[in-house]
Amino acid sequence: MSELQPPKTPKAPKTSAPSVLFVCVHNAGRSQMAAAFLTHLAGNRIEVRSAGSAPAATVNPAVVAAMHEVGIDLAAETPKVLTAEAVRASDVVITMGCGDACPVFPGKQYLDWTLEDPAGRGVDAVRQIRDEIEERVRRLATGLGVPLDA
Repeated sequence: MSELQPPKTPKAPKTSAPSVLFVCVHNAGRSQMAAAFLTHLAGNRIEVRSAGSAPAATVNPAVVAAMHEVGIDLAAETPKVLTAEAVRASDVVITMGCGDACPVFPGKQYLDWTLEDPAGRGVDAVRQIRDEIEERVRRLATGLGVPLDA
């Protein structure tokens, strides 16, 4: 008599939504702003992640303040460590000054956004960085064929 085999669990199909990972060193400024903008503008039409190669303890307070000015609350966000799994799970990986810390896997699209680092800067300087990130995020979503909410 043969043993009963447990039913096989089917693998979840890949969602049709593209996935984007934003990476910077501390995951406390640029990558947090980019992820927040993309989530805010595209909703669940894009899967969004952010991480840092050497995450800080908290998100930069000037970044939190600058994003609050445009109606996006980052107060509860925490920096996350960059993992190979996060890169593998993403279709597009956007680096922002993290150097060679980001693992490279075949089949992924990699973009490097040269942006000023908001670390140690006040809200006035962060506003300019924030606005540039928003413009780039809008172009990214359009390039991915994803309609924006605002």
